[in-house]
Amino acid sequence: MSKRILLVEDDANLGFVIKDNLAMKGYDVTLCADGEEGQQTFHQHPFDLCIFDVMMPKKDGFSLAQTVRSKNQNVPILFVTAKSMLEDKLAGFTAGGDDYIVKPFSMEELCVRIEVFLRRSNNTNTHSLIDKTFQLGQFSFDSHNFILSHASGSKALTQKEAEVLKLLCENTDRVLKREVILKAVWGDDDYFMGRSMDVFISKLRKYLKEDPSVQIVNYHGVGFRLEL
Repeated sequence: MSKRILLVEDDANLGFVIKDNLAMKGYDVTLCADGEEGQQTFHQHPFDLCIFDVMMPKKDGFSLAQTVRSKNQNVPILFVTAKSMLEDKLAGFTAGGDDYIVKPFSMEELCVRIEVFLRRSNNTNTHSLIDKTFQLGQFSFDSHNFILSHASGSKALTQKEAEVLKLLCENTDRVLKREVILKAVWGDDDYFMGRSMDVFISKLRKYLKEDPSVQIVNYHGVGFRLEL
């Protein structure tokens, strides 16, 4: 069955080009012209991946991503932006995005990023459940379903949040180098990816704050260590 992609792009020409190229790759693409239409469509149909332009009328991409995340923590979200400012990229990750691509971009680059996300999603869905639950102090982390549980409640993580936490769990009490995390989760270790990783680490620390004995310690310039 073809993977379903929700594409929300207000530039009609670019939207058509992306949809047409992805359709030729075998994807089932639904194109929406603005954020409100994208939100309604997402609620009506299941999707395997979302591609959101950032600057759109009625509802921008960041707001749309936040709405999607309130309903579904697992679906990958890729932002398309004309801005290359670091602050905009970090805002996208904070809103719940998993990756971004800056205009102008090649269709080859877009397809590679989509394939990486869908391959990871498939691996997550088909992998054995054995040894997929980690005990982190008062927390239980189900890495298969992206669920972090505590007596105070459960938190559904995004795919990238879960991948980072799982990597830390698998290397508990060892310093995990920054470049190792970046290449394993983001596929690259450039400056912008490094800053985005810091955003994800900060979010994980916030989720784990209910148990002070669980710490993600930063070894400046080297990496991180999960201490229990």
